[in-house]
Amino acid sequence: MQARDAMTRDVITVGPDSFVKRAAEVMTERGYAALPVVNGNDRLVGIVAEADVLRHRLPPDPRLHLRRAGHSTVAAPPPLVRGVMTAAVRTVDASADIADVARMFVDEHLRSVPVLEHGRTVGILSRRDLLRGLARPDDSIRADVLHLVEDYTGEIGCWAIEVTEGVAAIQRTDGASQVSAQVEERALQEVAQTVVGVVSSRVLPAVF
Repeated sequence: MQARDAMTRDVITVGPDSFVKRAAEVMTERGYAALPVVNGNDRLVGIVAEADVLRHRLPPDPRLHLRRAGHSTVAAPPPLVRGVMTAAVRTVDASADIADVARMFVDEHLRSVPVLEHGRTVGILSRRDLLRGLARPDDSIRADVLHLVEDYTGEIGCWAIEVTEGVAAIQRTDGASQVSAQVEERALQEVAQTVVGVVSSRVLPAVF
């Protein structure tokens, strides 16, 4: 399964000259952990995350932090996104394998990454998006696997598909393969594993 299959396509972006407070409002309203920052040509120039917004925007309560030296002045934080965003953005291509993306999330402690196609932002992929795919009902996954298997082989009504906890089992119930059993098994496993929510797949011996 590719990043484009699981990403959120309705991407809300902000510009580098947007106000940080507005970015905070969007993240709060939409439940986003981060927003891509794009320039006037819609090219990605950074990302602004929850931590970027929070940093320096919660001044200490003077009643709880008494200072012997008298009053201290807290500098005003940068008002614009360009002053708080991270410019070195970790991105993935729309064709990236989400298994690789998931490992990157874990290894690099990331929560979300912009998805690019031909250099332009086409989506954003988060841990929540990956979990949403894993949470799909088995019946929905089964329907998608059956559709792809029948479309790939061109054989309708010749397959029994069972999906349990995301594990897909594929079995021929009619017809005959036009290729070797090994080639068909490998191809069907790969086809099934392109479906969102499939965690593994196997091909069972044919039953007639």
